[in-house]
Order: sequence, then C-alpha cells, then structure tokens
Amino acid sequence: MPFPENTSSLEDMLNMPTGELAQMPVELLACLQAELTQAARQLKTATARFHTALDVRYATRATEARRACGKDTGTVRLVDGEYTVVADLPKRVDWDQAQLAAMVERIRAAGDDPAQYVDIAFKVPERKYAAWPDAIRAGFEPARTVKTGTLKVALEPNETAQ
Repeated sequence: MPFPENTSSLEDMLNMPTGELAQMPVELLACLQAELTQAARQLKTATARFHTALDVRYATRATEARRACGKDTGTVRLVDGEYTVVADLPKRVDWDQAQLAAMVERIRAAGDDPAQYVDIAFKVPERKYAAWPDAIRAGFEPARTVKTGTLKVALEPNETAQ
C-alpha cells in the first residue's frame, strides 16, 4: 500500500492525543502500524548489536573479576574511565521434575513434611483440561480461575483490497 501524503509520523503520533489518534482513518493507522513494526525491528537489531559489543568489551574482565571474588555468577563492578560497568551474570537453576517428585515421596515416606524443603505447585495445562470428561472437569472447576490477557489489535489489508 502506498503511503498517503498526509501520513502522520511516529513523532507526530507521540504528541497526539489518544482520542485524536483513534479517530484517524484506518489507512493511516495501518501506515503507522507498519512504521512502528519496522522501528521495533530496527531497535531490536540495534540493541542486540550494542549488547554484543558490550559483551566483547567487558566479558573477559568481568569473568576475571568474578573469579578473583571466588564466584562463577553474580554481579561485579568494573571501572572504565569515568564510568562504573555493572556486569551481572545471573544464576539459572533447573531442577529435574521427576527426580524432585521422587525426593518428595521419599521425604513423605520418611514421615517428614516435604513442604519444609521444596515448594510444590500444581498446574493443569488448558489443553488437557479441555479434553477431560465433564465429570472430572466439574470436580476441578472450583479451583479454576480464567483471566484474560491484554487485547492485541493488528490491522491487515483485506485479501480483496489488494
């Protein structure tokens, strides 16, 4: 779709009241949406490139600083000229769920309370819930709360409009 001459820019949009923006013709909204999508893509690419440059510049120094502190993960501070560089390498821990379940059963079998050692959570995937027979679903219904997410609206040209 060609861009009309009177298309608002992103800068115009930022300074425009929301009600006025909402009243714009759908074609202009679609143009702004396309511009926002492109700007978001470009920003994502630029951000990734910038973070890669920071990694190249500081990763080795940060690793050495962490090693000097006797740690593999966490935050270290480095001085670079007039700036303090905060380099954080978070710890990500994954637990094998089957092995944890077996440990919980051993703790319970020994007469101890597993809740003193682990957090226990139950989840029901919506796909499984939908496949259950009505009788089983009815028993779980009081424990189920449905919330909605955020509305997402996208403008797409009609097949016939092209």
